Amino acid sequence: MTEDSIHYPALIDNAMRGVVRDVLKRVHSTGLPGEHHFYISYATNYPGVKMSETLKSRYPKEITIVLQHQFWDFRVEETYFNVTLSFNGVPEKLTVPFAALTAFADPSIKFGLQFQQSEIHDAQIVGEDLSFADVESIALLNDTAEKGENGDENNVVSLDAFRNKK
Repeated sequence: MTEDSIHYPALIDNAMRGVVRDVLKRVHSTGLPGEHHFYISYATNYPGVKMSETLKSRYPKEITIVLQHQFWDFRVEETYFNVTLSFNGVPEKLTVPFAALTAFADPSIKFGLQFQQSEIHDAQIVGEDLSFADVESIALLNDTAEKGENGDENNVVSLDAFRNKK
């Protein structure tokens, strides 16, 4: 068999990250249409990720954020996005490079993407694969998200129950 010197998996992965970037750019311009909302998972120790030390200590490897009802200061650039979310009533500004993404889902239409990890990321984290085969179950997280101290939905959702067990 011939060696893949074209690196198809990396090209496909880059294209999928471009889909997420384009979707977020649309949301930045027009807002979230209808019932659309996003679960975005990313490696918190990936180079270029910016978040408070408090949040990073709670989620040292990976975090899943939800873009739905309450997010602010949302900006999308070519290689990263910025957003401010509330974590238990405390606003946190996040900078997320698209290269740090591990998964993206829009449960309102049962759509999900899982990303390959770069060599830098592989050296830092022993990854667990998210299974989006049962996106309906992920959508249930929207209904069962923890309530914050102000009654607002907590913007961090643990998807551990949906990870493949190896």
